Amino acid sequence: MSFQQDFFRQIGFELDEFQNKAIAALEQGKSVLVAAPTGSGKTVVARFAIEKAMSKGRRAFYTTPLKALSNQKYLEFCDLYGVDKVGLLTGDNVIRSDAKVVVMTTEVLRNMIYSASPDLSELEYVVLDEVHYLQNPYRGAVWEEVIIHLPPEVDLVCLSATVSNAEEFAEWIGTVRGSTAAIIEEKRPVELNHFYLVGERRSDSLLMIPTEVNGRINPEGSRFDGPAVGTFANRQKRRTRYAIPRRVDIVEQFKEWGLLPAIYFIFSRNGCEEAVRQCLYAGVRLTSPAERAMIREIAESKVQALSDDDLQALGYPEWLEALEAGIASHHAGMVPPFKEIVEACFARSLARVVFATETLSLGINMPAKSVVIEKLTKFNGDRHEQLSPGEYTQLAGRAGRRGIDDVGYCAVLWSPLVPFSQVASLVTNRSYPLSSSFRPTYNMAANLVEGFTPETAHHLLNLSFAQYRSDAEIVHLEAELSKLSSQRVILQAKADCEIGSISRYLELTQVVHSGTVIRAPAAKKSGAPKEVLATLEQLSPGDILALDSEDPSQMTRVAVAWTSRRKNGRIAVGLVDTLGLRHNFSGTDFGYPPESVGRIPIKAPFDPHSQEFTDYLAKSLKEFDLPDLAMSEPLMSASPSRASLRETTLNRRELELLEESLARCPYFRDHTTAQRQLVSLEGRISRIKTRVKSNSESLARQFDRVLAILAGRGLLDGWRLTAAGAKLATLYHECDLLVILALEDGVFDGLSVAEFAAILSVFTFESRGSVRLGPVFPTQRLSKRYKRVEQMWGDLVAEEAAMSIPLTRETDPGFMEMAYDWANGGELSKVLPLNQMSAGDFVRNAKQLIDLARQFVSLSIDPEIVATAQGVVAATLRGVVEASSIVGIDLEIDAD
Repeated sequence: MSFQQDFFRQIGFELDEFQNKAIAALEQGKSVLVAAPTGSGKTVVARFAIEKAMSKGRRAFYTTPLKALSNQKYLEFCDLYGVDKVGLLTGDNVIRSDAKVVVMTTEVLRNMIYSASPDLSELEYVVLDEVHYLQNPYRGAVWEEVIIHLPPEVDLVCLSATVSNAEEFAEWIGTVRGSTAAIIEEKRPVELNHFYLVGERRSDSLLMIPTEVNGRINPEGSRFDGPAVGTFANRQKRRTRYAIPRRVDIVEQFKEWGLLPAIYFIFSRNGCEEAVRQCLYAGVRLTSPAERAMIREIAESKVQALSDDDLQALGYPEWLEALEAGIASHHAGMVPPFKEIVEACFARSLARVVFATETLSLGINMPAKSVVIEKLTKFNGDRHEQLSPGEYTQLAGRAGRRGIDDVGYCAVLWSPLVPFSQVASLVTNRSYPLSSSFRPTYNMAANLVEGFTPETAHHLLNLSFAQYRSDAEIVHLEAELSKLSSQRVILQAKADCEIGSISRYLELTQVVHSGTVIRAPAAKKSGAPKEVLATLEQLSPGDILALDSEDPSQMTRVAVAWTSRRKNGRIAVGLVDTLGLRHNFSGTDFGYPPESVGRIPIKAPFDPHSQEFTDYLAKSLKEFDLPDLAMSEPLMSASPSRASLRETTLNRRELELLEESLARCPYFRDHTTAQRQLVSLEGRISRIKTRVKSNSESLARQFDRVLAILAGRGLLDGWRLTAAGAKLATLYHECDLLVILALEDGVFDGLSVAEFAAILSVFTFESRGSVRLGPVFPTQRLSKRYKRVEQMWGDLVAEEAAMSIPLTRETDPGFMEMAYDWANGGELSKVLPLNQMSAGDFVRNAKQLIDLARQFVSLSIDPEIVATAQGVVAATLRGVVEASSIVGIDLEIDAD
């Protein structure tokens, strides 16, 4: 019996066509890219490669983007092949690194390649799971480095979610590594139905209508949008009938409809926790007494490594109460043991509803019968943005359990700010191409210098998927430029007026009328309507309002700074705009109840009339994302000078004269329309030219600028690394060069273990959202050392900006106090309240600090620093941090 026949016999079920095609390609000695939906069975192809390598006495590596996935796969393969044949390599664990099958994070393999590890000598296959992760802006380049630098005799098995340019990606892999087959499967193993969930305000009932009917967008969906008019009044009318469905109602209705277990995606950690509380307080109970006992047994087995004090600090009793009711949350703010318990209970259908952030879509094995998506916007760490079709597909793909469900269900909630067509476009859009985030980093540059000649290093950079796509895009951009240039000639002719300059007229119109943008809605002065007063009474500092702007098609945002009820019963409201200008409105200034569209968190105490508070509101308001509303911004001058007032008067007079002249032109409207189109077209042409220039500037030239910075700072001498450069080549970190510069400057010299942990944290910690935690320096020495680091960072980014290369992330002292106290033996209950950080965030930041400390141990540096770094690892890796490093447990990153 051949190996292939024996493998099919062991699998025990008939393979799908795409699986057979992939296996046939591997048998022909090809690498494969398998792009298929979640749960379709891509892992079968990986198993074939692994077992084929083992049958030949050779090795296979299986890489994932997350430690949690690596742990999960390690345990899965231990069950399949036996513990003695499987190893694990992550930042937390090193288990049987010489095993025939080794599971690891992709960064570990990348570092093995650069260090020419002897473990690569018997390697037959590398499986790159979740290979579409290469478009991740922070870590994606690692996947391309592996594909480019892996020894040519090693074949690849790349497993990807469905992407629309899989053939292009496979062609690139083939260009770099040799023959590669693209195996694409778009059919899901379980049919998926998409629905639109609408709440009816009058009856408190839920309507669930199909998003598609017979393969087309359901025409019934648009009736829930109401009139397609952008005014507030019309929007307010249609909101009186429909409402956003309540979380508790959805859970209870899904239970009645038989749609549990369900994953309910809420792109906010706080939102997930609040949803659990809402269900618990509403009396939702989804489990039997026997099931509750099973849940408790699972939980207790997973928290044995945690002390009673730690469990109390983590809120374990309250958390377990909700879980025993069949309700749980899942997000990066939770400690890993709690997340693993939720995953185990959900896999056994004991947890019936899990409120989760989008990190749950990243490979964790938790299929459900149904998926609910509460909003179509999420926070990406910098700003709020719309879900892409690919992201929507990843989330919805969780619905439908193979071998259990005939159909899976995905429901998107109605929102007054989102038209049905936008929801439907995510369902029907099949275009989500894989893009590249590849760029030369300092560590990459150091390794290329160390391992290759200048010519080879430049050639390898030009082999990247980023350059491959860039070269192809230039052809399309140049063709578009040619077409737009022809359109420009036509519009220039249409915009030309013999009587006067249309472009000057529009320019003056813009300048003169930009003096006042915010205005209160028109209203009679006889008194404010009762509904307006009722709305104003509910406002509080921090509320964000959407008011009319000068552009009738757009709104403008303001934040409430204060409210006041006068003796005569009138209400006054103080507002702040994005420029930090203050506006005082009374109830009579509003013709309709102002619309609240969000809220800025306010910490007491505060002075509503202080400049500090005004600046905080303006900054927060500017960063608050309202993607579902067309917004214009205030452009008012805070204090116009006499010169600017005189200039405004002259502009207004020139505009009046020009208007008088142009009024005689019978084609005036046609000219202005053409001129506006021309301005828009010129903008498009300019943007495309910028893209062409950017794409034409190869990655190799970016690499040269990185080398120039390294040479200027003493890490490079010609094409040779200095001692400091050699250290850089062994350090893998987002702030790699800055860490080495600090090391060479003596920042880490003569510190205690706790101080060393604290100063390390400024390179690893990053405050969540736009609000940074204020620095608390545990010792005077740490304050001085941090100021040196801050100065080094400022000098470095100034040089990076001048060289037009990506800026090094700013250091952040927000974790110094916690790192110091924890390394000093502080109790979890005392450390967590220091800056109100979630336990999950604390663990993640502690482990990132440990990872950097371990790299210090491996650097060729002063023995005293090595010993102190070892002390940091020992002092930090304890309690909940140590318990979170046990195999099978870890966490990924998400954000509100």
